[in-house]
Amino acid sequence: MNIHIFKTNITNINHVLNLSRYIANIDGIKKWNIDLQDCDKVLRVEALNLSPYYISTVVQMAGYYCVEME
Repeated sequence: MNIHIFKTNITNINHVLNLSRYIANIDGIKKWNIDLQDCDKVLRVEALNLSPYYISTVVQMAGYYCVEME
């Protein structure tokens, strides 16, 4: 299990619900959440055998900024 952390521009529950339609279709994601209170709107993803690049690409396809945090 890998944990990936991303900075996003997801700012409200409507964005979260929109993103969930994309994330729900990805095999390997076991758990995810977004901290809307954090200034970086942190997306945390627990996944098996998925690269951070792939996850960020899916989030970007949903229409949001997403970059892996170090």
